[in-house]
Amino acid sequence: MNALVEDVSASIVENGVPAEQQTMTVEKVFWLHFSVNLGPATWVLGALLIVIGLDFTTGLIAIVAGTVLGSALVAANALLGPRTGFTQIEISRFSFGRLGARMPAALNWFNSVCWEAVGSVPSAIALVALFHWYGLGLPFWAGLVLIVGVQLVLSICGHHAVQLAAKYLSFVLVVLFGATGIVAIAKGGALVTVHAPIHWATLVLGIAMTTGAVLSFAPYTSDYTRYLPRATNARTVFVLVFAGIALSTAALELCGLLTATRLTDLSTNGIIAGIGALAGAFAPLAFFTLAISTIPTNAINDNTAGYCMISTGIRIPRHIAACISTATGFTIALFGAAKFADLFSGYLVLSLYWIAPWTGIMLVDWWFSHGDTTHVRRWGAGATIFLVTVPVTFALFTATPIYTGPIAKMLGGADIGFVAGFIVASLAYAAVAGVRPAEAITYLPAGEPAE
Repeated sequence: MNALVEDVSASIVENGVPAEQQTMTVEKVFWLHFSVNLGPATWVLGALLIVIGLDFTTGLIAIVAGTVLGSALVAANALLGPRTGFTQIEISRFSFGRLGARMPAALNWFNSVCWEAVGSVPSAIALVALFHWYGLGLPFWAGLVLIVGVQLVLSICGHHAVQLAAKYLSFVLVVLFGATGIVAIAKGGALVTVHAPIHWATLVLGIAMTTGAVLSFAPYTSDYTRYLPRATNARTVFVLVFAGIALSTAALELCGLLTATRLTDLSTNGIIAGIGALAGAFAPLAFFTLAISTIPTNAINDNTAGYCMISTGIRIPRHIAACISTATGFTIALFGAAKFADLFSGYLVLSLYWIAPWTGIMLVDWWFSHGDTTHVRRWGAGATIFLVTVPVTFALFTATPIYTGPIAKMLGGADIGFVAGFIVASLAYAAVAGVRPAEAITYLPAGEPAE
């Protein structure tokens, strides 16, 4: 196997990573997760906390609470990768069954291509702005092609190239974002205050948004820990994943929170122009930083989307799945750019409605089974619980401009559906976690041919 190219066959997803290939060094886990939210979307999220009605203090509370909660759950999921050699979604087979696992696989495929679009739009705009700064013309679609093209090459190569890009680009991005953030805050930073009392429902929405930004990576994380040796210390993996994702996310959201008063136009052009204006003479540096920041993040999105497509039962080569996924994300980015801010904030909250209960079922199953991967059902109890929990919690708890559930109305518009979904699904699955039917399908260890 080439050092930079992962096995392209579907079996690397279906059967997992053979133990002899689990040789990745553990520090790569930190850098990949550190790179995940190093992008303009995270900066914008901090600004959106002010837009929805929070002040600096409550915005900071939302950042800390959401980042800690989301990072802890992501780090817990990451522990399953080295033990199984499977991608995160494939691990769902132990609680959802082989057929049942296709549901979260399809949802996470969509999740991945949407995140690609979310990251690509502002980065392409930043590249256009960089060209314009030097008097050169570049259409948005051409900037998007350049950005997505680099991501596509990495996702075609697969896991090893994505890990390498995440590590070394993180070194560059931490310096560039650090410089950009310091200059922007020095020029336009403000501790926003509001005179009217802040409704607790607004704070809950802020926490849901910041949790969503982090927890959205929970269905990915074992994709990038599964090449670790199986004997890797679990505490080390947890700490590195938690620290990596929490540090970068909180830092950029804080930049957005402090510069929100200067980012009044949350269109894609307005966001990039606002950050460029705050950077002043350093605007080219800011534009360059924003443009390249999407490369590791979206290479991760495209690569994982390819894995998920295979997990839905579409048995095609891994690199072909990555190409199809990248093309879909490109299309969404191209036609959804004008509504970036609205789509972004709404998507963060709504994605939690399936990710939170899925995470609860996954972790409870792992806790009760103690990592037993001896048997896999065709249809597991987790799939049934998931099918019931997601629509019920959405119907009861969601609070959107289109529809507000009865419990959300009772709570004054507070949307706590993702918390309810996590708790309900976890408790329901815990009640049946020890039941393993005699007709269960025997699980094939990683590396052996699929059925």
